[in-house]
Amino acid sequence: MPVSESAQNYLETILMLSKSLPAVRSIDIAEELDFKKSSVSVAIKNLREKNYITVTKEGYIYLTESGKEIAEMIFERHYFLSSWLKQLGVSSEIATEDACRIEHVISKESFEAIKKHIKLL
Repeated sequence: MPVSESAQNYLETILMLSKSLPAVRSIDIAEELDFKKSSVSVAIKNLREKNYITVTKEGYIYLTESGKEIAEMIFERHYFLSSWLKQLGVSSEIATEDACRIEHVISKESFEAIKKHIKLL
């Protein structure tokens, strides 16, 4: 079953925050994404029901293996596409915005082909 763009964004955000924080909480996600805590709570419930995350009784959020797999895939796409667009002369801000949109809709096949092509250059 495909993962929604919203879920992908949440998983990527949890991954990024987990690299800089000892533990990720809902409030950290809300602040990072500039979302209301209530919106984040609903998303966290949905991610937990789909087994993409676990939440401890203290409220610490951890990615499961499947959640981490999705988050790392989206992060790789984001990093790669934004870097590539910047190399092509696109401003940093636009490259980041465009990469954020592209990362969710590009097929695995197309992404792998682009990566392969660029590595050959």
